[in-house]
Amino acid sequence: MKPRKTDYGTIILHWLMVAALGVAFFTGLRIATEAPDRGWINVIDFLLPQVSVWTLHMKAAIVLIGVSVAYTIYLVRAGLGRRVQVDKARLRGLFGRRQARLGAVSALLTWIFFGAMVTLIISGGMLYFGVFAGYTQLMVHWFAAWLVLAFACLHVLIHFRIGGGAQLLRMFRPERLPAPPPRLDPVELLTLLAEAQDLPGTSLQLEQPRRDERRAGGGEAHKRAKRIETNMPIRNRRNATLNSHPLVVAVAIAITAASAVIATDWLSVDGLKIHRIASDDAPVLDGDTSDPVWRSARPFSLTTTQGGNFDDRGESRVEIRAVHDGTWAYFLFTWEDPTRSLKQLPLIKKVDGWHVLHDGYERGDEVTFNEDKFAVLLTTSNVDLAGDRTFHAGPHPVANAPSTMTGRGLHFTPPGMLVDVWQWKATSTTGWMDDSHFGPPLEPTPMQVRNVVPYKGGFSPDPGSANYSENFTPRVDAAVPDPIVTPRRLPKDLTATLNAMGQIALDPDVGESDGARWFMSEAETTPYTEQVDRLIPTGTMLPGVIVSGEFTGDRADVRCAARWASGHWALEVARRLDTGNKYDLPIRTGIFMRVAAFDHSQIRHTRHIRPIRLEVE
Repeated sequence: MKPRKTDYGTIILHWLMVAALGVAFFTGLRIATEAPDRGWINVIDFLLPQVSVWTLHMKAAIVLIGVSVAYTIYLVRAGLGRRVQVDKARLRGLFGRRQARLGAVSALLTWIFFGAMVTLIISGGMLYFGVFAGYTQLMVHWFAAWLVLAFACLHVLIHFRIGGGAQLLRMFRPERLPAPPPRLDPVELLTLLAEAQDLPGTSLQLEQPRRDERRAGGGEAHKRAKRIETNMPIRNRRNATLNSHPLVVAVAIAITAASAVIATDWLSVDGLKIHRIASDDAPVLDGDTSDPVWRSARPFSLTTTQGGNFDDRGESRVEIRAVHDGTWAYFLFTWEDPTRSLKQLPLIKKVDGWHVLHDGYERGDEVTFNEDKFAVLLTTSNVDLAGDRTFHAGPHPVANAPSTMTGRGLHFTPPGMLVDVWQWKATSTTGWMDDSHFGPPLEPTPMQVRNVVPYKGGFSPDPGSANYSENFTPRVDAAVPDPIVTPRRLPKDLTATLNAMGQIALDPDVGESDGARWFMSEAETTPYTEQVDRLIPTGTMLPGVIVSGEFTGDRADVRCAARWASGHWALEVARRLDTGNKYDLPIRTGIFMRVAAFDHSQIRHTRHIRPIRLEVE
């Protein structure tokens, strides 16, 4: 039996698509491990890529766009539309014999695949370019990817049922593309028949041309008769050259389409203009957005996604305004947050002693009793999502360091590269953003090696000191789910402290009241003693943060003030254009910015794909 074969154009495009889908799917799974409630993907960690995840994902997307365009053009140009055609005859095949039924199911599945691919490309483009990007598009992209995987499995199964292993092996046995059958032209056919009837010695059943006409190459009657016999109109043969190389035409158009996407990405840079103002017009850092300078500054808006909480959607719309006076740069960040979350690991007194209220803090992934936060990242890299340069997904991204306690990735950079990071914390950082940086992976400490505290990769605060600290010791240990702790300090006036905390609600979706304060200063507290502790009744809740003094050194380079109202945080920030600190990047044209919001979450922040290019006037 002659082995079955398939035209080489179909085979080439088929395996290109399989390879691109494989890369896109597995890199997408690695990326998805950072999303809330998807830690289960780490079960197949050994199958997922570790290096250049985001870069590979984007390159695979470009290839898929090109191959999708090429395959569509190829089907049309090569006359292979019958493979996927769904007409009445094919639909009737669903209720016919086995082969007809399998062919109809295969065609229907192919159209479902086409729909899933279009959905993937459109939703992925929205997420990448930030056009209507959000939770809905992210979930559509997620489910479309699984639909493509389901199609792949069913596609193989259906073709195996159609012709067994020989049918599957067709995709490994190329042959030349057969010439497509000529299209039936009813007008031409009727014309030829009429001409044939008018010729002497001819009828609807054409007589054999005369022997002398055959020797001479055929007379007029012979030529007309031959046109009927072959059923190929002469005028259509003029277009045969256009159909000679459908694969070449398809590839050329596909390369053009992919190049257009790359050019669009290159030309449509997201830019934040930092306009120059007079020093007297500088805003007052108080969290009030009514300063005249902010009303005149042009805002830049984007949607960040894949965070934790935020009403279980993990997304927050961020708006950025910026100005400078030649010495200082001023930023106004506003973002959506449904609740004012100030409780940072509060303490509660039970019958057996003090305990820390937490939900994941022992592994470095608190998701309930954590303050709201906001982070700003400055980098010289314009790589998408800073992936492959500052963020590395997976539970063990540093070979000679401990695995992450959360199963999620780490921030660190290649040798010689540094990324400037500012982090605002709703309770802890009063008056300052904590100035930090990402660098190459740090040596793990003994406690990190033992997984007592999380290993942080290349994240480190700038030299100097902060003015906040945890109000308990020892640290919560993963080996003991709810250990007894000792407060470092207790309030001098318990009633005043409780009043300052405002209305207390343990539900994380219920925010703190206006004017509430969930830290205690050193001046209003006293060191822990058993005598003072006995005066505090069981059931009392105290802040988990102590604030004392001010930020110092390079860690104190970024000043700020924030307010929450009507489901939005407003954060005003000031920093010198150039601090002279080797751990800071200057604020100048060509620097790229990224932002991230945290909703009562320790590490599960939102993110965006494309970087924001600063343009300093």
